[in-house]
Amino acid sequence: MKIKNQGIATAFLAAACAFFCAISTALGNDQENTNAVKVNTGAFEYAKELIKQGRIVADGRGAWSEHHPSAVEENEFIRLHGLGEYAKWHLGIDDRYAENTKRRYKFPYGDFKNVHRCGVLAAQSRASQYKYYEIENAAAQLKAMIATIMETHAKR
Repeated sequence: MKIKNQGIATAFLAAACAFFCAISTALGNDQENTNAVKVNTGAFEYAKELIKQGRIVADGRGAWSEHHPSAVEENEFIRLHGLGEYAKWHLGIDDRYAENTKRRYKFPYGDFKNVHRCGVLAAQSRASQYKYYEIENAAAQLKAMIATIMETHAKR
């Protein structure tokens, strides 16, 4: 009976260790992921310039699912303009991926022609969800700029 109980205790201890190691790894990976994605300052500045030029689509919150570029459109844009130009349309850079990959660029905000309000809202919401606070703040600043421009145009 002692051998059977020792076997159960050993199995329980092994399972508990595996559980706590998995939690520890998950928490560590969450922190690693948060640190890996940074604000793409070039894209942030580019978006601000586009907004100042009035290159805005003042669409609603849920419209991004319809307005964001498809994978085919993204690939065609990259073929014509390169990844450097593609990067300008994404508020986040994920350092875990190489510069010459689409996966490196996160949080799109436009359609390669204009800044979409819905894209900025989606970026802000997703950044908040994943605790990318710098990206969330950048999107909030863009959202405020768009609101100011829209308000100015409404008064005319």
